[in-house]
Amino acid sequence: MLNALFFSSLALYLLSVILYFTGMALKTKIIPRIVWFVFLAGFLLHTGYFLGRGMVAGRLPLSNQFEFAMSLSWGVGLIYIILRIKFKADWITAVALPSVFLILFYASFLPRDIKELMPALRSPWFGFHIGAAVVSYASFVLAGCAGIRYLLLLKKGEPEDGTHLRQIDSLSYRLIGLGMIMLTVVILSGSVWAEQAWSSFWSWDPKELWSLITWLVYAIYLHQRLRKKWRGKPMAIFSFVAVIIVLFTFIGVNTLLSGLHSYR
Repeated sequence: MLNALFFSSLALYLLSVILYFTGMALKTKIIPRIVWFVFLAGFLLHTGYFLGRGMVAGRLPLSNQFEFAMSLSWGVGLIYIILRIKFKADWITAVALPSVFLILFYASFLPRDIKELMPALRSPWFGFHIGAAVVSYASFVLAGCAGIRYLLLLKKGEPEDGTHLRQIDSLSYRLIGLGMIMLTVVILSGSVWAEQAWSSFWSWDPKELWSLITWLVYAIYLHQRLRKKWRGKPMAIFSFVAVIIVLFTFIGVNTLLSGLHSYR
């Protein structure tokens, strides 16, 4: 049952991506509406999988690389839905839909076995710490998507001082602000948890180190934005490059570097 929910949601996400770009090529108005409902159907099944896995495991499904990737894809999808409904940000669909699909597609290659929590993870901090990481990374991913969209529209001739690009730039900044708040929560809560589990607030573990690097990179973004008044194209490029560091922190560190956070 769980596998059916997982792969059905993956298939619907793929279908929404194919339909979206087909609609762009054909320039029809009906297909984007169909895309929205197909995506929502996939997201509903994805939510069902998330809840079902949590019920079977008897905990939040956030304990290993597969569960975090699955949850990150869900988080990106949730924030995308909020942006569509609250801010009418239809423009982000072109990059948000592929992001949701690709993250879940990556998860499909990882072991999906449900295992008992490792002793170090059996803590009240478990859901709070990792849940904050999901929100943080999802915000950064969508900010990077907004940056890509900004650059594509700029290349097509959209005026940089036009309303559309200014809205994209502003929303990317807000997403990065949210991501930074949540990443700060991740680092602080992780330090307290680490002291309880390993008797040390900070051990220069690869995941800790790259989380700090990620935080510093986005701190530079905010500094340039607030103090240097940078806007537009430089910030769009920055948000795109920065999300590559986020993805390395998420995938590369767990795959290439072993440490205390190697929960695969």
